[in-house]
This record gives sequence, C-alpha cells and structure tokens, in this order.
Amino acid sequence: MSGDAAIPGLTGPPPLQPFGLILHHDGHFTHEGAPIRNRLLRAHFDRSVEYLPDEGEYIVRLKHFRGQVEVQEAGFFVRSIELESGEIALSDGSREVLDVSTLSVSPIDGALLCRIKRDRVLGGLPARFRHSAQAEFLQAIEPEGDRHVVSIGGRRVVCPEF
Repeated sequence: MSGDAAIPGLTGPPPLQPFGLILHHDGHFTHEGAPIRNRLLRAHFDRSVEYLPDEGEYIVRLKHFRGQVEVQEAGFFVRSIELESGEIALSDGSREVLDVSTLSVSPIDGALLCRIKRDRVLGGLPARFRHSAQAEFLQAIEPEGDRHVVSIGGRRVVCPEF
C-alpha cells in the first residue's frame, strides 16, 4: 500500500475542538485560565489566528495542529495605521486599507473596532485597535461643520458618529 493512499473513512482535517485557549478583548491569551506569558508563544498565536468561514470558528495553528480559540470580542488587532496610505497593519501580519465607514466603539471599554477581511467573509470580521493605533487615528480627526472628518489615504473622509 502506498503512503499516499487515503485512509478509509477519513475526509479532511479532524473536527475542531476547543482546547481551552481564549483570546481576550484586550489581546491577551489564556489557556485553561492561566495567562500565556511566553512572549514568543503569544507572538505566534497573534500571527496564527485564522477565521474559518465554513465552520464559523476562529482557530490557531501550531505546525500541523489546529485548535479552536474562543474569541471574546475580536480575533484580530490593528497594530498601526498609516494615514498617508490609509493602510492598517493587523496582528496576523496582514495589511489592508481601513474602511472608515466600518468604525464602531467597543461596548466593553470604548476601544475602536473596524471590519476587516470583507473580501473573504460577508460583512467582514471585527478588528480592535491597539492603544497606539487608536491614538494616532483619533488625533487625525478634525471638526468640519457639524461633523468630523479624517484625512486618510489622500482623501478627507467623514467619520461615523461614535
């Protein structure tokens, strides 16, 4: 029997199972209630969060292992913003243009949220701004009449009411 032969009864990856990993609203991870303190492991988890639209679940990957992660508010975080280009850098290492119209405020603590990966998931996924990215964005907002605008990506864009 060839090593490439399919094993009868197995199709696709094993079913997802929770394994006690939680991504909290502020971006820290815990496993079975204990904080993940190892800096390299936390950085790997940040980069390896994925959303599986068919399953409707967030996962992390460690080599060939994939495990379900409970996400409290957002699976991705806005690490920085470049106002000139309008691009945001995300915790998974990807970059995309911020759609200002998707901004909202976290009901937990007032942090900014936006919608990302809208080309992959209908309606997009929430991403939470880190403190420095939020501060930079908020400092760029200017009053204009009875509304607020921001110069981003070479355009002046009206901000949603927060």
